Amino acid sequence: MITFLREGLRASTSPFALLVLAPLLSAPLSKAQAQGAPVAQPVLNAEAVLELDTITVTSGKTEDRAIDDLAGSSVVTRRQIDLLQSSRVSDVLQGVPGVAVQETGTDPGQAVNIRGLQDFGRVNVLVDGARQDYQVSGHGANGTFYLDPELIGQVDVVRGPVSTVYGSGAIGGVVSFRTRTIDDILAPDERYGAVQKLGFGTNGAGVVTNSMAGARIGTAADVFGQFVYRNTDTYRDGNGNRIEDSDSELLSGLFKFNVSPADGHILSGSALLQNYTFTNNGDTGAGTRFSHDVTANTYTLGYRFNRPDNPWLDLSVKGYYTTTEDNKRVVTPSRTSGFLGVRPGDRLDYSMETLGFDISNTSRFEAFGLGHALTVGIDGARDQGETLDRAGGYGAAFTPSGERNLFGGFIQDEVRVTPWLRAIGALRFDSYELDGGGVSTDGSRVSPKITVGVEPITGIEFYGTYAEGYRAPSITETLIQGSHPFPIFNILPNPLLRPEVAHNLEGGVNIQYDDVLKAGDRFRAKVSVFHNRIDDYIDSVAVGPVYNVPVVPGMPVEACAYAPHLCLIGIQDQQYQNIARARLQGAELEAAYDWGGGFVTVAGTIIDGKNDITGDPLNSVIPNRLSTTLGFRLLDSKLTVGTRLTLVDGSKESVTNPTAGYGLVDLFASYRYDENISGDVTIQNLFDRQYTQYLNSEPSPGLTARFGLTVKFASR
Repeated sequence: MITFLREGLRASTSPFALLVLAPLLSAPLSKAQAQGAPVAQPVLNAEAVLELDTITVTSGKTEDRAIDDLAGSSVVTRRQIDLLQSSRVSDVLQGVPGVAVQETGTDPGQAVNIRGLQDFGRVNVLVDGARQDYQVSGHGANGTFYLDPELIGQVDVVRGPVSTVYGSGAIGGVVSFRTRTIDDILAPDERYGAVQKLGFGTNGAGVVTNSMAGARIGTAADVFGQFVYRNTDTYRDGNGNRIEDSDSELLSGLFKFNVSPADGHILSGSALLQNYTFTNNGDTGAGTRFSHDVTANTYTLGYRFNRPDNPWLDLSVKGYYTTTEDNKRVVTPSRTSGFLGVRPGDRLDYSMETLGFDISNTSRFEAFGLGHALTVGIDGARDQGETLDRAGGYGAAFTPSGERNLFGGFIQDEVRVTPWLRAIGALRFDSYELDGGGVSTDGSRVSPKITVGVEPITGIEFYGTYAEGYRAPSITETLIQGSHPFPIFNILPNPLLRPEVAHNLEGGVNIQYDDVLKAGDRFRAKVSVFHNRIDDYIDSVAVGPVYNVPVVPGMPVEACAYAPHLCLIGIQDQQYQNIARARLQGAELEAAYDWGGGFVTVAGTIIDGKNDITGDPLNSVIPNRLSTTLGFRLLDSKLTVGTRLTLVDGSKESVTNPTAGYGLVDLFASYRYDENISGDVTIQNLFDRQYTQYLNSEPSPGLTARFGLTVKFASR
């Protein structure tokens, strides 16, 4: 990892990179103050809270700070999102090690990649605890979701198949989005209030308005509502080229309530409604041009019982319903579609409905001199995918209709053996059933997890984990069947697909010290190395005989024998199959130093992945990356100014990814006049660098400036 950091600094054209890392790498740990068991630390001011000190529950159902979590855990707070004026989830997760987001500039949908794994549920994406299982097959990501950053209150990320308690399929990891709540706009002593944000920007950033209001009804209830409107324009890349169809419009509403009928009892509910409209001609830019009307809605209803005088009951019950629908209408048919009779106005509708539940309880007790936090739970989800295709038939062939049922149960025990030794043991049972197109498959498995943490020196804790994960085949992987429009080849179904099984071996160290260089400062760091072997990995492979394909629509295949110059040579059919084994390994670093007057953070990622049978690299493995942020607090911490540097190496340069290694520089400034008025300015891609993020189909925006003004009114 250190070698990569040094090489990244040499590759950077930015002279302040050394300045960014110097305070972090030179901090003398010998001055660290001894600490006991992890407890919440006092902060210098509201801006001094480190993200690694933020509470997370994603790797287990028990609350813990990210720095104390024995896993590759990260947290992105609302303050980070505001500071960098994030307009897409890719902006929100840019500084998280091991994580990338594949997106299309012409579609607001996004797909998360963790440690080189993505698509078809390998990363479990949750919004308020509800699975986002929507997927449409194409040349881009297979498994996108829709969520605007203005709706996000916090993001919890767990890397690797270690989150036993958060549902089936997460062999890559879990990304859990918590939407905004009343606590995001009202202080504990405020009864009701409203917040209004207005933002605008250059180079396609457009306009965004965010209106939030909430009220506390004594101590027994509260209500919260939010309305977001975003209108983005077409942007230009670093070379000044206009990216057509990169504009879109969003209308979104969020409503939440909490009712506490008695001490310790909380009944909660939420409704998130999003509507996106945009137009494009596919993820290749060469297909049929469609207008899109996407609705992405999530509804949840939950009950929680938690009371300090009853350590045996910490009960959580949640039910949810999510639906994502893309209602497409043909604007201009492609030449191939027109040849098949497709006309403007023809419909192509995709939908995915997920109905699920999650029930768990944590009991805290002592037995045989050991402290236990025993969590038991069950969860389940039903995915119902449907495609209505009256626009040529390709959509229904590549994204077939079908139903998949997932069910799981788990037991996990967190044991504190001594003040310096703790362990986590867990077992998870998963089962699935899949039906569609006359095909029915099922399967089940028990997956173990064991973690041991040792703190030989106060402030430095080492951990080791072995965990297994289980992912059932998706509807599309199993049932897809049709002919690719051009070049012409068949995509074949495979009802014999077996589930993927991940075997992850991971080691790491969590470091936390206060009063390192001066009184009141803090240093936090998480370093991990991992080796994840996936048996029966599912990938699209070439099958069957090699044949030649005419490039002229309607030309018979037999003509290739007489006019080979009019044909593509060496085409084969495609099919999703289990390759015997895939292997991913790498290292991650996340570190932060906060001295009150400023802060510096570093996030680094090195990942390598390959097909163990053929030796070929896995296409989904992201390039090595380093991201670092340096900020200063001025004017009694009212003003925060800083910069973010992102370095990406050129190891993934190819014909489909022509961008070599690159460096990006962003600037930000935030001024808080008082607790009710604040303004933010962000400049992204300061040097107007031309680049394409790995796996994306369009170049990213060039120089872009964003401005935001937030005003709050509240009554105590």
